[in-house]
Amino acid sequence: MIYILDTNIIIHYLRKSEVAQRMDVLYNPFGNENEAIVPVVCIGEIKSMAIRSNWGVQKLMKLDEVLGLLLIADINSKDVLERYAEIDAYSQGKYEFNKSKFSSRNMGKNDLWIAAITSVLHATLITCDNDFNHLSEEYLNIIKIEV
Repeated sequence: MIYILDTNIIIHYLRKSEVAQRMDVLYNPFGNENEAIVPVVCIGEIKSMAIRSNWGVQKLMKLDEVLGLLLIADINSKDVLERYAEIDAYSQGKYEFNKSKFSSRNMGKNDLWIAAITSVLHATLITCDNDFNHLSEEYLNIIKIEV
């Protein structure tokens, strides 16, 4: 299985939280039979959090250790760029080829990139938030981890 790990999931692995332990038992994203991928925009989000929160050397080293276990998905691909635009239009109820069945919404730009990468790779997104729920039937396979 190909898993895309959302930013909040990476944070749980950094903290070695109960949520991370539960994910390992239920989904084993780092297992040999699976591929664990982090979108490059998630790395940007985490690095920004690290600067704003003044993380120490030890925590930054742990971040590098966790990121070293993951494949990194770039956004510089025609397929990803096209899917980003499509998902953005769909989310706002403006995609004429696939009208949404919900109230329009603006997604965060990084969440759009994460959704586009997940969709293009036909992967399963693991997240703790609800920002992607409206895409689950049309674009994404989502595993929502309750915190």
